[in-house]
Amino acid sequence: MAKESTVNIVWNLIEPIVNELGLILWDVRFVKEGASWYLRVFIDKQEGNVDINDCEKVSRAIDKPLDDADPIDRSYCLEVSSPGIERELTRESHFKSCIGEKVKVHLIRAVDEQRDFNGTLTSYENGDFKVTMENGSEMSFNKKDTAWIKLDDFGG
Repeated sequence: MAKESTVNIVWNLIEPIVNELGLILWDVRFVKEGASWYLRVFIDKQEGNVDINDCEKVSRAIDKPLDDADPIDRSYCLEVSSPGIERELTRESHFKSCIGEKVKVHLIRAVDEQRDFNGTLTSYENGDFKVTMENGSEMSFNKKDTAWIKLDDFGG
């Protein structure tokens, strides 16, 4: 089973469960680290911070449906956590909900010998996004040219 389709299947299976618990499904990742596979589920709240009780509640709620549906054809470790304060923006919904927020952009290839940019996310459409730098200039990027884009709650 392809990694991307595994993520989509898991997302579609668990999103209604997470929402029913009053939480938001932020991201799902299926990754191999060393010899082990990990299914990582990142949850968020509309208000307040995710705590260990939220993670435990989601883990217990999705465990049986995942076992019953059996969307993953190998053994894996299930991890449920918060996306963290410097959460990575990976989906269109992330970008749309974070317009006006400070972000850090790390490019795959340098532009003018620079790979890291900090500023305020001002727009996002079809993978293209704009960031207003601290000096007031605006830069345009395409998501496919980035290694990652993260919230920058510390402004640095």
